[in-house]
Amino acid sequence: MLKKWLDSVFSKRKPHNKNTGERYPYPLDIEGTAAESVLKRLHRAGYQGYLVGGAVRDLLLGMEPKDFDVATDATPEEVRKIFRRSRIIGRRFQIVHVMVGAETIEVSTFRSGGKVRRNEHGRIMNDNAYGTLEQDALRRDFTCNALYYDCERGEIIDRCGGLADIRARRLVMIGNAAERYQEDPVRILRAVRLSGKLGFEVDAATAAPIAEAAVLLQREPVARLFDELLKILFSGHAAGCLVQLKQLGVSADIHPILTAMLDSSGQPESHIAADALRQTDRRLGEGKTVSVGFVLAAVLWPELEWRLKQNAAAHKSAAAMNAAISDVRDSIEKGWGVPQRFAATMREIWALQPQFAYCRGSRPFRLLAQPRFRAAYDFLLLRAAHDDSLRPLAEWWTRFQHAGEDERNEMVQNAPADAPPAGKRRRRKPRKKKPSGSSAE
Repeated sequence: MLKKWLDSVFSKRKPHNKNTGERYPYPLDIEGTAAESVLKRLHRAGYQGYLVGGAVRDLLLGMEPKDFDVATDATPEEVRKIFRRSRIIGRRFQIVHVMVGAETIEVSTFRSGGKVRRNEHGRIMNDNAYGTLEQDALRRDFTCNALYYDCERGEIIDRCGGLADIRARRLVMIGNAAERYQEDPVRILRAVRLSGKLGFEVDAATAAPIAEAAVLLQREPVARLFDELLKILFSGHAAGCLVQLKQLGVSADIHPILTAMLDSSGQPESHIAADALRQTDRRLGEGKTVSVGFVLAAVLWPELEWRLKQNAAAHKSAAAMNAAISDVRDSIEKGWGVPQRFAATMREIWALQPQFAYCRGSRPFRLLAQPRFRAAYDFLLLRAAHDDSLRPLAEWWTRFQHAGEDERNEMVQNAPADAPPAGKRRRRKPRKKKPSGSSAE
């Protein structure tokens, strides 16, 4: 349907309003959404308001948008006055988060691109000069993200040729690509994610500067890089994104998580991180939830496993695991920008792995009661899929957690003693004391 509409549109090419770019009638289904509510209130207050960016692109492609963004001629302060449940955020680019029920709509003011403050490397540090829709369109990254939807007229405003590029399934940077990457290096990762997710071919002029400009990502805050990498991991098309990373020449030394992702993509199907990414894509495609901490635990497991082997000679199983976790904890949570809520889950999943070896006494019952048992058990299954020696243990725990009380008691009594029985320590036998009063003859 979209292809037929686009073909009919481009055969006519008659703009309705030259002042606001080319307008094409194509009603989008946003009725009853929080975005529609925000747009109508802006209009009632006398301001312009348009749905913009990825939401318009996804709706045209028949995809469900993850979030809705709105562009307006109202300043952040004016938007704040209209919506009681709102807050102004951002330093480089001030935007307003408007809360409608449980949803948050991001509202930005048209930007002119004038009075832009840059650092010594050309990166934009401040861009809060306001302008018109035409100027705002030129400030956006890719043509497919520079489409505006007028819900009052049911029309799409295309100022940069985004409709033609969507029809051609082509990702095109607005303006000079090398300069735009210098302004904001994270656009490189967005190009990777969008092309991998949408199956778009990256335009030659857009792709050409990426390999050389990728080094600029090393200057970006690690937290910002982590956010973008997380979007790639949970795009539902992580495998396709990793292919794009390699094809576009993005090196692996930008961020440790990126290094781990690229390492996994070059491994066979037996690699645990590669398998985890495939499972994540599949689950997201089926509309199922995915734990960030679990996926990170799998992607970074090879890094931890290497340290675990280094510690194995000096420590017992659980102690070696704790030492390995301690080795990477500071770098993961501080140097890599991983938020504590994700890092904590990842560490707990790792720390519980040695506990599965204890199948006797009261330990299995205590492990089963752990809040992170299910995630840790799923991780054991993932490890067992790539390590035949772990399969009997995984099967034992699968049976144990679904068994009744009597069967569980029988299982822990008859479990193999691969580890010391729970609650008991191996102690040396006491040395026999010499009889008192004895003497050498």
